Amino acid sequence: MRAPRSRTITIAALLLVIASVAVGLTSRLRAGGGDAHDAGRPAAKGAARVDLAREVADYTSRFGPGHGYLPPGRADREDIAAAIGLLLDGQRAQAERRLAARDFTVRTVVDRPTGRRYAEVADRTDSAVAPRGWGRVYLDLDHRPSWSVQVPHPGFDLGTEQLGVRVLRGSPGGVLVIAGAHRKAGAGNSADVAHRTDTVFHAVCAELARRGMPGVQLHGFAASAVPGYDVVASTGAGSAGRQDGRELADALRGRGFRVCRAWALSCPLEGRTNMQGKVADADHVPFLHVEFSPEVRAGGGPAERAAAAIAAVTGRWAGEPARPASTGPVTD
Repeated sequence: MRAPRSRTITIAALLLVIASVAVGLTSRLRAGGGDAHDAGRPAAKGAARVDLAREVADYTSRFGPGHGYLPPGRADREDIAAAIGLLLDGQRAQAERRLAARDFTVRTVVDRPTGRRYAEVADRTDSAVAPRGWGRVYLDLDHRPSWSVQVPHPGFDLGTEQLGVRVLRGSPGGVLVIAGAHRKAGAGNSADVAHRTDTVFHAVCAELARRGMPGVQLHGFAASAVPGYDVVASTGAGSAGRQDGRELADALRGRGFRVCRAWALSCPLEGRTNMQGKVADADHVPFLHVEFSPEVRAGGGPAERAAAAIAAVTGRWAGEPARPASTGPVTD
């Protein structure tokens, strides 16, 4: 018996609707670089759609030596770090009130290239005539934050800020911490956040370490400083990240980089006096101090390969499956 014509038309129409929905979902996933979790989530109401790389470039382009930094007081450092902790705990309203008292703002941004949502914590004085230079933080809102990428010398170690964005995008659950001024912006070394404990940058990184979140800190060296190498990989003052360091060095080597492994060789720029590394060591938390040559930090293919290598480690910190290097590991 043949089905009634009206029933046949109804079934055909239903199948066409299902197919259209499937095609639309697939296109959204490809365009946004997201996953099923992202696709099922409506766009954040009132969120600003930005290109995070451009946003960070605009922010750090104003940095320069000799201006743009005011040392924070102890209460400033403690309150801002505590507010970051509140954000990590999902207590945004409390965090916003605490940050507002220190003249900081919080807004949700959607990174257009990836479709991911981030909480942007920023200093209201950033665009003022006399900025304080206390830094900026981006926290993944679509995944549980579980690791950090730290950029202590934006504008001085050129390109590390953009490499930081690449690393943040490379794995879910990241927190990007960017210093708010040029390394030589303040009196003496007051703005050299990698070697001081009285900065907002250090207070935030210490809060993350206290919570057991491993971190990778990005630096840069002059071409003549480490002849024969593209990267210096170190675990800073501690050894909790030794296995992570080996994994990172293997991943970098597998992508064509020459790596000086500070735990196996005598390398320059090992970061033993890095203050964030010392705090991580005290909390027995993995910390990686990574120095890159100018060629790697210049962007393009080398920067993409470096970020992909770091993702081999950050992805595991986030609970993703292991990403094998292109060639076999080196035993050290």
